[in-house]
Amino acid sequence: MNTLKNFGIKMLTASVMTVLGGSVMAADIHSALSDSKAWADLNLRYEAVDQDNALEDASALTLRTRLGFSSGSVNGFSFTAEVEDSRIVLGQDEFTVGPTGFNVGEYSVIADPETTEVDQAFIQYKADNFTARVGRQVITLDDHRFVGHVGWRQDRQTFDAVSAKYAATDNLELFYSYLYKRNRIFAEAADLDSKDHILHATYKSKIGKFVAYAYLLEVDNDTDNALDTYGVSYDGKMKGESVSWAYGGEFATQSSEAGAGETATDFDASYLNAYVAATFSGVTAKVDYEILGSDDGLYGFATPLATLHKFNGWTDQFLGTPAQGLKDLKLSLSGGLAGGKWLLAYHDFSADDSSNGADDLGSEINVQYTKKFAGKYNFGIKYGTYDAGDIKVDTNRFWMWIGTRF
Repeated sequence: MNTLKNFGIKMLTASVMTVLGGSVMAADIHSALSDSKAWADLNLRYEAVDQDNALEDASALTLRTRLGFSSGSVNGFSFTAEVEDSRIVLGQDEFTVGPTGFNVGEYSVIADPETTEVDQAFIQYKADNFTARVGRQVITLDDHRFVGHVGWRQDRQTFDAVSAKYAATDNLELFYSYLYKRNRIFAEAADLDSKDHILHATYKSKIGKFVAYAYLLEVDNDTDNALDTYGVSYDGKMKGESVSWAYGGEFATQSSEAGAGETATDFDASYLNAYVAATFSGVTAKVDYEILGSDDGLYGFATPLATLHKFNGWTDQFLGTPAQGLKDLKLSLSGGLAGGKWLLAYHDFSADDSSNGADDLGSEINVQYTKKFAGKYNFGIKYGTYDAGDIKVDTNRFWMWIGTRF
């Protein structure tokens, strides 16, 4: 870590002197160097996939390493850099990563390519209630349903962007970002240049949190395309003598346009989510109902910047919403055990529009246990089993991992 920190200090000194034209006092630089920090984040994970199709069962053992440096502040400016590396360990490489061309058509997909890349590299300016960043950065909003870092995968998603956050009052926060590149989870093989506008407002009150957003997305590929989503959400909590409640809802509309002239396509779809959870005696029971709507069975509501693995089952059957849309009724229980946390969830999937003949989209069971130990280590094990309906195939996925950050 000392080597990494020293490198970052040299980068900071050169950058600050260049940007500020040498007007920075020596005391300012000394303070920034004193406040700088470096870190390492490692995650070793085994994943196995069994699908009822012609593909071979897949297995992967991968190690992800992140090394990062963050400077202190000089006149409000600071610098952060992070490098990420993912390697196959002990020759456990019987899996497919489609976009990279790795073992295509042989095994089931495990989306963890070998890669070494810059994960983050941005300059930040912060003053009072205003923060701005320029460069490669992690951006997450709310529960990651629309904008997330896909941190479950070894190569997480980041964005080349200009972003700004302003706390207008103690209760109101405004966020805007212009994304000019989506650095996706398949290393450089599937990165996309873009012209995306992210607008997000949060208001916190005594009765809960209100959010309004507009996500105006466009892939910069010399074609006419647009994916515009507008939505609102609410989350509330209520604490009783023996039971604590959490509840909320979200609604969004979406328009998708692609192409021009006679080949142009224009679709509209909506999104709806409602949930209620009760916590009692250390156990939380939750009911969550989500609808990713369809436009007459031809188009399904899309969330291309989301942390998709977090939603609609861990076997990743619905990373792309099917054309008939998706209804997901999720029932879950969670709590503590032996110093760790456990989770059991059941998903019942059906189509929003079954006019094409597919209505039953299957069901899934997810089980997970995680635990932190020795102060800085984390261990986890989880399993997902999907029972196919009118589409897809039966699928089982298993994971075990251990990680640390220092």
